[in-house]
Amino acid sequence: MTLTAADARGFDERYRVIQSRDRRFDGQFVTAVRSTGIYCRPSCPARTPKEANVTFYATSAAAHEAGYRACKRCLPEAAPGSPAWDVRGDVAARAMRLIADGVVDREGVPGLARRLGYSARHLGRLLTAELGAGPLALARAQRAHTARALLVGTDLSASDVAFSAGFSSVRQFTETIGEVFGMSPTALRARRSRAAGAVPVGEIDLALPARGPIDTVGLFGWMRAHAIPGVEVGGDASFARVIRMPGGPAWFEVRRDADSRLRLRARLTALADLGTLIARVRRLFDLDADPLAIDEALVRHPELAPAVAAIPGVRVPGAMDAAEMLLRAMIGQQISVASARTMQGRLSAELGERTEVGGIPLTLFPAPAVIAERGFDVLRGPEARRRSIVEAAAALADGSLTLGPGDDGVEQRARLLAMRGIGPWTADYVRMRVLGDPDVLLPGDVAARAGAVALGLPSDPAGFTRWSDRLAPWRSYAMAHYWYAASVTRVWRTPTPTTESEPAP
Repeated sequence: MTLTAADARGFDERYRVIQSRDRRFDGQFVTAVRSTGIYCRPSCPARTPKEANVTFYATSAAAHEAGYRACKRCLPEAAPGSPAWDVRGDVAARAMRLIADGVVDREGVPGLARRLGYSARHLGRLLTAELGAGPLALARAQRAHTARALLVGTDLSASDVAFSAGFSSVRQFTETIGEVFGMSPTALRARRSRAAGAVPVGEIDLALPARGPIDTVGLFGWMRAHAIPGVEVGGDASFARVIRMPGGPAWFEVRRDADSRLRLRARLTALADLGTLIARVRRLFDLDADPLAIDEALVRHPELAPAVAAIPGVRVPGAMDAAEMLLRAMIGQQISVASARTMQGRLSAELGERTEVGGIPLTLFPAPAVIAERGFDVLRGPEARRRSIVEAAAALADGSLTLGPGDDGVEQRARLLAMRGIGPWTADYVRMRVLGDPDVLLPGDVAARAGAVALGLPSDPAGFTRWSDRLAPWRSYAMAHYWYAASVTRVWRTPTPTTESEPAP
């Protein structure tokens, strides 16, 4: 049985899910119980409530607005996020991606509405009708989620937790925690686990919930293969980099622990960026995907079944920074991954901003304005390609081209294709990575077509496209299997000679 918030809204089906306590649906909806006044994740171990007492909500914010508080036993805020916000491309999904990125906290509801092309009032009506809660309530639920993670995963003081989670005051933080969780911040902190061990001063260490199975070999292999020298460090079980955040540079590392779970270490210039960083890391590692639904759909096709069985839980990496993703994709057009890394490393070494996070010297990928001004002389290759990269950087710098996770996919693709030097491969690759679109096929990708040959599929662009059409809406995940099957990219899944990654800051 497959159920997502986007396509399975039937009461009976959801009730069967909570009867079976199926953990793969955690985060996809919540169950509110009128007789107790609480809401739970689908896998809550408590006794299944009577049908007459149950109401299902698409978001925890909707349950909050209806007067329910979170279950203390299953803590639904600790579940992975819903995959619906990537599977869907409508206004509600785009809004949820932007709210997770902290847009409401930074720009308010008017800023969110402006990005989506609506008035604030109309957007509020749309989200309330679709999700049961307006933008402020959805952002409040996001802050509560971040605060819970900090309380149980760090030693930050209550005031630091409050402002790191985006609350405007400690009082607002304390009241929200009490309303949402039915306990004080101190009581919530008492539930914490010490599994992470000692954490250095100034560093944050948190667990990253994800639905299993998860192909961490492929994830870290992909990151390692594409890591920009001097900016990113990839290992067999870790990935680290420095990134621009609204409050200043931040360093983070995602690593696989001894139990094959993922953890996030971070050092930030501004603690208020933590919620945004967590959301972006989750998108980078595609942690809100529903792997069982994806694998169940792909394995129905005999040609793909062996690949899916060999690599369950495949993920498609996202992007931390949309502008950077576009420029990296343009640099990588028509050259190998290794050559693209070399050029990106040279660009970063010559034009990247030198900074410090926690006293550690680091290099940031160059800002679009810097590439627009000086990139032409640093880049290598045909003049036309260098000029198109510089023009795209200039458009990003002056705001005539905007990209982000809240974009409409069709409109974003059209904007990119209208620019010189950007073809279908680049526009669709950016859509796959920036929006997390699960249904992107890249028929012009040579490595993917080579993987298709290895799997016994047509390799000519037209035949490759026709065959892959049957895999909708999961063609992005099929692309990952195609890449892993190709001999030239199979190295992504091969351990490095030594499993020790470079020292992290």
